[in-house]
Amino acid sequence: MDVDRPEVVAEVAAEFAGYEAALTAGDVDAIIGYFWASARTVRFGVADHQVGIAEQRRWRAAQPPLPPGRRLHGTVISTFGADTAVVNTFFDYPGGGTTGRQTQTWVRLPVGWRIVSAHVSEPAGVPADR
Repeated sequence: MDVDRPEVVAEVAAEFAGYEAALTAGDVDAIIGYFWASARTVRFGVADHQVGIAEQRRWRAAQPPLPPGRRLHGTVISTFGADTAVVNTFFDYPGGGTTGRQTQTWVRLPVGWRIVSAHVSEPAGVPADR
């Protein structure tokens, strides 16, 4: 198995950037479009969780926009073969006192790269610089 093939990493990086742009813009349809359209898609959030794309769509539509200025840092994209990737990143907000963590598993499906599992956390006591 080829790990971290540059062209696959670049593909996933572009998809991840698109997801992040949709997330910070609050574009619910675009955000949901980056996820696998399946009842088996799982997302664990800071204080929530959704199982299935329908549940995630309902939850996402009810959420307020993210605070302005979301920043990513320490992003690592690992790919395995041509069709599987894991993206890990830290995030924070200007003036915030916490650094969040985000992990996504991406799979290349017939419709393109999609998130099949995601986990977001903001552990208490983790300073904004890590």
